[in-house]
Amino acid sequence: MRKVLILGSTGSIGTQALEVIAQHPDRFDVVGLSALSNTALLSHQAQQFGVPADHLAVGSIEAAALVDAVECDVVLNGITGSVGLLPTLRALENGRTLALANKESLIVGGALVTGALQRPDQIVPVDSEHSALAQAMMAGSHAEIAKLIVTASGGPFRGRSRDSLREVTPEQALAHPTWNMGQVVTTNSATLVNKGLEVIEAHLLFGIDFERIEVTVHPQSVIHSMVEFVDGSTLAQASPPDMKLPIAWGLSWPDRVAGITPGIDWSQSHTWSFEPLDEVAFPAVAMAKAVGAKAQTFPAVFNAANEQAVYAFHRGELPFLGITEVIDHVLNAHVPVELSLDALAETEAWARASADSEIARRRP
Repeated sequence: MRKVLILGSTGSIGTQALEVIAQHPDRFDVVGLSALSNTALLSHQAQQFGVPADHLAVGSIEAAALVDAVECDVVLNGITGSVGLLPTLRALENGRTLALANKESLIVGGALVTGALQRPDQIVPVDSEHSALAQAMMAGSHAEIAKLIVTASGGPFRGRSRDSLREVTPEQALAHPTWNMGQVVTTNSATLVNKGLEVIEAHLLFGIDFERIEVTVHPQSVIHSMVEFVDGSTLAQASPPDMKLPIAWGLSWPDRVAGITPGIDWSQSHTWSFEPLDEVAFPAVAMAKAVGAKAQTFPAVFNAANEQAVYAFHRGELPFLGITEVIDHVLNAHVPVELSLDALAETEAWARASADSEIARRRP
């Protein structure tokens, strides 16, 4: 029986994780829950899974304290945003296996997070792409890896020119063809900022140079990522698009849980396609690679400026193309500092203020 602490239990990842656990009560025991603000749902979840009141928390700071207080085998960090950094660090420092869906904490924390690892396999990725990479990498040694190929659905604007994106609306940006996600993540998928963040995440998780991490557009979202080995062979992880699969693997690693999702029906015909990424229409991936290579506090600036720009876009204060333009403006103004928790807090506050100032300057 694996004891699981779920941070962000009322969000998309958290609720799906609880569905997986409810289907396999013989394998998992929920010992703690945290939510950002939805106390009504949190209370319902606690009652359903028998979690005592002193093993519940609201807010990211309390979530970090919960990690210290609750004995568990696995911490699933499903918190959204860089506020998940402190709970991530606490989970690693306490020696827990960290099922990581909160990519921002790794990207922003960078060396702080990788330096807190007590063993190489302590972080198990929950993002579908990184779960796929980790599974495919099991076929060979690290030295045998030639490159990582991260797949992208292309979002709702796949195939469109940069000029045609000038007038797109928030409603159009939220119409993702495959995944049902929150406002920020769905918009990030439309701009491909999310894929840029995933490239940085892949670099930090697997220690592969940015020059050996590629992005390919795969609209069907069946192949979740691929690993090419030095002999020219490429291994892909394929499954129907269902986040419960990487969530279950994150909770149960290194074992698999039976019956999580139906497999691909190989008795039927399938057509899967791959397209090169249009970096003119979607410059976010190239921006993210440059940011990741610079490291230090640049990833924190990239993430914070993007969030402010996304919020402004949904308030009608910034056009769609203005999102990456604001990010670029703030990055160019940034002077990096040595990485620490205090430096990150100050850097993020500066980046958000700088982004807000640039957004205000751009208003008609």
